[in-house]
Amino acid sequence: MKIIVTGAATGIGAETCHLLKERGDEVYAFDIKEPGKNFDFFHQIDLSDPKAIDDVVAKVDGSFDAILNIAGVPPQPGDSPLGNGVKVLAVNFFGLRHFTLGMLGKLNEGAAIVNIASRAGGQWRDNIDQVKALLALPEDVGLEDFCTHHEIDYVRAYNLSKEAVIVWTMAQTELLLAKGLRMNTLSPGGVSTDIFEDFRQAFGTDRVDGVTTRIGRPGFPFEAAQAAIFLASPESSWIRGSDIPMDGGGMALMTSDMLKLEEFSSRV
Repeated sequence: MKIIVTGAATGIGAETCHLLKERGDEVYAFDIKEPGKNFDFFHQIDLSDPKAIDDVVAKVDGSFDAILNIAGVPPQPGDSPLGNGVKVLAVNFFGLRHFTLGMLGKLNEGAAIVNIASRAGGQWRDNIDQVKALLALPEDVGLEDFCTHHEIDYVRAYNLSKEAVIVWTMAQTELLLAKGLRMNTLSPGGVSTDIFEDFRQAFGTDRVDGVTTRIGRPGFPFEAAQAAIFLASPESSWIRGSDIPMDGGGMALMTSDMLKLEEFSSRV
């Protein structure tokens, strides 16, 4: 199979490329920096720049069996109340969407698209009005103005970017079915990559470490990579427009606490 991987240089993306090459796939790597190994072709891309995306897409030759959109920016504080919120939204949602739409015409019939979202995007139902406002944002309206108007800081920007990815993916289902394509999201919990510390600082060390302690450890990059590859494979052909959570049981534990299900835990 010929597979596109964004965010191929590090973390889940790098592990995905490794596993794909192990099984004999042809890997087209996209990142702002070149991976050290495990790819056949590399295209440097800045997903925060729509024109740069268009330039790269125009240079890509071939037809492909899958796109794995793994590139993403973690939430980080900065000199302003927005922190890096504008960049987070630009890369994690708008860049992903722009790149994917640009590549649709290069996909083979039956191809799959996998978007890495996050358990941080799981509250999209509660925030659907804000998510819709982001999805409908005209290109001539600056993201900084949007963030200021909606009082979005860098942490909220990250959550919103992943909520938008989940909702946009669902919204594309019928259109893609008509084209013989399918798209899903994968929503990992904490994964032990180089940016894990950014999430601990953004969401609170007590909160992140508390969940991690209860489930035993954070996820490993290869676990997320395996799930992403499965969603891109023919074996998952009946999974369409779905968000697949993988958090080691963290959400189940929190839901059990909220619903006071402890008394039922010992029943068979």
